[in-house]
Amino acid sequence: MTDRIDYIEFPSANRALSSAFFQAAFGWGIVSYGPDYDGLDGAGIDGGIDQAEGKVAATMAVVRTDDLDAAERRVLAAGGVVTQPQFDFPGGRRFHFREPGGNEMAVYVARE
Repeated sequence: MTDRIDYIEFPSANRALSSAFFQAAFGWGIVSYGPDYDGLDGAGIDGGIDQAEGKVAATMAVVRTDDLDAAERRVLAAGGVVTQPQFDFPGGRRFHFREPGGNEMAVYVARE
C-alpha cells in the first residue's frame, strides 16, 4: 500500500467554522490537533483542515509512501518541482511539490 492518495487537506481562513460546517453538513467527526489544525473522522478518506500560516492555497491531495527519498526522486524525474523540502510533522515526514499541470500535492511517510 505505497504511493496512494490517502489524505486530503483543506486550507481554511477559519478552522472552527470549516470544521463545524463539515460536521453539520456531512456528520464527519472532528479531532483537534491544536489551534490551527483539525483532523476529519468518518469522511471516507483521512483529511484535515489547516488554518496555519503558510498553509497551501488550495485543497491538496497527500500521497502516502514507504520511502520518502525514493518518492522525491521519482517526482523530480517526472517533472515535478519541490515547493517545500522534506520536514517533520506529528504523523511522520513529508514534502510538497507541484506537478507539471500546476496542482500542489504532498508525499509523506508515516512515523512508525
